[in-house]
Amino acid sequence: MKNSQSILFTKKQFKSLLKVVYLGNWMANAFRTDDTHKDYESIEDYIFSQAPKFGMDKHVDHEATDGDRYFPTNTFEQGTDVHKLHEEYDEETFWDEMAERLGEKEFFEKYTIDEIKKMSQSEYFSKLIECVDKIEEELELHGLDNLKRVKSE
Repeated sequence: MKNSQSILFTKKQFKSLLKVVYLGNWMANAFRTDDTHKDYESIEDYIFSQAPKFGMDKHVDHEATDGDRYFPTNTFEQGTDVHKLHEEYDEETFWDEMAERLGEKEFFEKYTIDEIKKMSQSEYFSKLIECVDKIEEELELHGLDNLKRVKSE
């Protein structure tokens, strides 16, 4: 027999829980195909299965043929701020990753392996951060305008 506990939510809290669980599963599984994290899917399914108890049927799609799977509806995805949160996350992550990767590239182009080996950990991170900060400033000022693609031969 499973040990079960109860947690009480207001309707507003439950709607926030739906969004948090949806976003968590999206972050863990959106880019995956065959290797999805089933534990995130199953908790999303369970939480979404509880939506009707809170009068949120319009946020959940479930048919008998779906088995234990519950899916967010278009109403949920477009009618809440989850889509906006996706976009904000993607936008911020894009610029952060771009600066990090280009900064690292610049660092390894600027210093030889021997020079890097001689650096203390503090010096290494300081010089790496300098390169990343330089790229961040460039991206903040010009976006992608100054990036050029070099065609390989």
